Amino acid sequence: MPENHYITRMSEQGSVYISEEVVATIVSEAVREVDGIGGFAHSLGGEIVELLGGKKNIGRGVKIAFEENEVVVEAFILIKYGMVISDVARAVQEKVSESVEAIMGVRVKAVNVTVCGIAFEKTK
Repeated sequence: MPENHYITRMSEQGSVYISEEVVATIVSEAVREVDGIGGFAHSLGGEIVELLGGKKNIGRGVKIAFEENEVVVEAFILIKYGMVISDVARAVQEKVSESVEAIMGVRVKAVNVTVCGIAFEKTK
């Protein structure tokens, strides 16, 4: 198994390999639960690829890196207009760390949040 795309959990019964995609899915769902998130952005350029209503390409807006047996997460997000950016970003960091550590049993080394834009709610 290529180590840079999987995190390995060893036990007496054998090895378990967890892919970056699995971690990205956990991160995406955790981010969606944070109040004030307007969606995900694809990159620093702010190209919008996903809004919260859809679940296509769940890992977009999220990058995962494995460093030994720790995970480093990068989330590229949009924040809803009127929300306090630093509060929402901090909530994302906390929620992602809690979710990944609880579900995977792996330590999260860092959650880096890049706010790429503001999402305005559509008026009806």
